[in-house]
Amino acid sequence: MSAEPASSNGVQIHHTRMLPDFLLSVKLKYVKLGYHYLVSHLLTLCLVPLIAVIIVQTSQLNPDDVHQLWLHLQYNLVTVVIFSVVLVFGSTAYIMTRPRSVYLVDYSCYRPQSHLQVKFQKFMKHSKLTGDFDDSSLEFQRKILERSGLGEETYLPEALHCFPPRPSMTTAREEAEQVMFGALDNLFANTNVKPKDIGILIVNCSLFNPTPSLSAMIVNKYKLRGNILSFNLGGMGCSAGVIAIDLAKDMLQVHRNTCAVVVSTENITQNWYFGNKKSMLIPNCLFRVGGAAVLLSNKPSDRRRAKYKLVHVVRTHCGADDKAFRCVYQEQDGAGKTGVSLSKDLMAIAGGALKTNITTLGPLVLPISEQLLFFTTLVAKKLLNAKVKPYIPDFKLAFDHFCIHAGGRAVIDELEKNLQLLPVHVEASRMTLHRFGNTSSSSIWYELAYTEAKGRVRKRNRVWQIAFGSGFKCNSAVWEALRNVKPSHNSPWEDCIHRYPVQILS
Repeated sequence: MSAEPASSNGVQIHHTRMLPDFLLSVKLKYVKLGYHYLVSHLLTLCLVPLIAVIIVQTSQLNPDDVHQLWLHLQYNLVTVVIFSVVLVFGSTAYIMTRPRSVYLVDYSCYRPQSHLQVKFQKFMKHSKLTGDFDDSSLEFQRKILERSGLGEETYLPEALHCFPPRPSMTTAREEAEQVMFGALDNLFANTNVKPKDIGILIVNCSLFNPTPSLSAMIVNKYKLRGNILSFNLGGMGCSAGVIAIDLAKDMLQVHRNTCAVVVSTENITQNWYFGNKKSMLIPNCLFRVGGAAVLLSNKPSDRRRAKYKLVHVVRTHCGADDKAFRCVYQEQDGAGKTGVSLSKDLMAIAGGALKTNITTLGPLVLPISEQLLFFTTLVAKKLLNAKVKPYIPDFKLAFDHFCIHAGGRAVIDELEKNLQLLPVHVEASRMTLHRFGNTSSSSIWYELAYTEAKGRVRKRNRVWQIAFGSGFKCNSAVWEALRNVKPSHNSPWEDCIHRYPVQILS
């Protein structure tokens, strides 16, 4: 009988201890919010009293003082004219030389046909029937699939559904055509843009680079004009989509009143690994069919119908370091079979690249309050040798939506932890990985399409797209929504968004 009161007292003591901690965390939260508000509006708070003083002083002027001021301006007419001329010329020079705005009119993500879906059981059965994988490799792939974060509805190309698989140049071209033309057909239909209006074309695909190029295939298919500026980016990995956007932005600064189309994809048909080296088997379990086509414009008239405005692009390249250079590496194994090897140091290298990237991006996007906190902590640590933890800026104050490249579950987990994000901030990345797998450079567009399909993108919201790729590279693109964005017709999430988010087992 005596145990019951003791238990009750124990619970009360526990709650008594927890209550001050809870109240302290609430107080600190509101103190930080007050600090951010004060610093962010410091200029306004200082200007309001100053303007009030000027108004009061002006109201006390008598008519004679006002008359004297007018006479003084008349006698200094030359000064006034010179000032006006300088002001006009300066304004004209600024308008002519300032960077042109780049608008994202619309984009389209390719969705393969349902018969190309590959369930785990089918994946394992097919791998076993090929006869190329030993028991250890089969078990390894099974474990990777279970922990990958992929669902049962991802897609593989037609050639890999055949038995035996048919990884030929012909079938690889067929995959490329289905993905690129599928995305472009939908983009042109949604935007009513005529192919002849396209002045710049950029295609990025890392592992499949035939002759004629993929960009030439698009020019031939849609009969694009003869003076089109076309580019084909190869071997640049999963972050090449942001690189292509950066190239398009630079081209749109030079060429006036034109449109640019960026096509981001990857080709799996000829790049399936049939050997038994563990580090080369991981891409088989993660990479899936996908692609996106993006329409950009520098025409002021397109602002009214555009979804987003490009704000910043920040690119980081760590290729000078040998470990970073080889952490994602295409090579042949001991049996002469070609594949892409992923180093065990990949996550550490990605973390270092991310740190360098956000060091450059932070001052461009973070509020001054966060920059002051970061700078104060840095000074205390470096100059005063204080034992303080490095301050991690709160990027949730700079961005409303995060599109983290769905490279794998570990990548998303690491960024969620390092950037101190909430589950809702990485939801688009996790659900894209679950529904479509790692679609390489196009994954960030499937993620943005997910956020739009959920109705979360409001006017003036900022979106951060961040991608990692071989080389090793970490690239960021920042977009600002120009209106409350609705999903485009034939969105890849159109008939399944009601089922998401889903619970992903650990």
